[in-house]
Amino acid sequence: MRRILSLPFYLKLACSLIILIALFYIARVGQTIIAPFVLGSLFAFLLTPFASWMERKLRFPRVLSSLAALLLLFTFISGIIVLLGTQMTSLKEDWPAFEKQVVSGLDSLQKWISATFHINYSEQVGYINDTLSKSVGQGTAILGVAIISMSSNFILLVFTFLYTFFILTYRGHIVRFLLLLNHEKDHTIVLDIVAQVQYVVKRYLIGLFLQMIIVAVMTFIALSIIGVKYSLMLSIFTGLFNVLPYIGIFVSLLVIALITFATSSMVHVLFVFLAIIIIHFIDSNFVVPKVVGSKVQVNSMVAMMAIFCGELVWGISGMFLAIPLLAITKIVFDRIYPLKPWGFLMGEDGDSSLYQQLREEQRLIDGIHEVKTKTEDI
Repeated sequence: MRRILSLPFYLKLACSLIILIALFYIARVGQTIIAPFVLGSLFAFLLTPFASWMERKLRFPRVLSSLAALLLLFTFISGIIVLLGTQMTSLKEDWPAFEKQVVSGLDSLQKWISATFHINYSEQVGYINDTLSKSVGQGTAILGVAIISMSSNFILLVFTFLYTFFILTYRGHIVRFLLLLNHEKDHTIVLDIVAQVQYVVKRYLIGLFLQMIIVAVMTFIALSIIGVKYSLMLSIFTGLFNVLPYIGIFVSLLVIALITFATSSMVHVLFVFLAIIIIHFIDSNFVVPKVVGSKVQVNSMVAMMAIFCGELVWGISGMFLAIPLLAITKIVFDRIYPLKPWGFLMGEDGDSSLYQQLREEQRLIDGIHEVKTKTEDI
């Protein structure tokens, strides 16, 4: 009996780790090209139904429908940026109050340090002056880094729009290319993967957008009741940063607390802390499972690892792209037999359907091998 022996488990694991490290290295080196391409692909999945509707109902050519969908996306993003910009410009009116609060806080801190550690005012002032002189000396470098960061974000945005337009325009050509890469018997699986990826990404982005609106509205109501200034700007900021799982809400809390401290009292800051914690509890336990969580069936452990890896590779944009990329990877793994165990690992613990499917397929393969063995013996 001749049987094809599979590679040992440890060798398969080693090959998987090598491939994973190579993919991370390529993603890190090609960040400027790959990150906007992935983001543009997600936007293209989201805008495909709108572009298809214009082609069917309005008889638009594909190039024109893709351009119209891209303009819709550009208008939406520009509207958010303009709204935030107009709100942030009014912060300059409270800048003197912010400075006054900071000076008062530093004075109280100096008194506490002097009473606790017996360090007099002159020594503290010397430490502060040394720190300030070093900061001023490094000001040029910090400014240069900030300018480079802004230019990188601008390039990322431009390439994202370009990739979105081209993927929308050539989406049929790309699907036919994927079909040509595979045998004809696998075309049904390829089309199923494409359809499921489009569905999951579209539903995930829509769910994420709804989550942003719900969190922003709850934050606006809470801050308005507390009496915090610039509640509209801070609620929009909270909704946007809430896209970053696990850490976005804490960044928003820090910013809101600082602005509240500059424009109000410490009591209002405590109320803000309490309100944001309650909003985060409602968002994590009710909004995310119902609106976002049901669209992406991956477990929290794998999601957390993906977010950390995304931040290491692409920074903030990598944290945003980690979950949809993870969902797409799971869709592909669930439909390719050798990769199904990895898809099962990425899924929720309560989902046993894939496990049962794997067991049935393994029994079928074992039965085929047993029949072949008996035939060869005869």
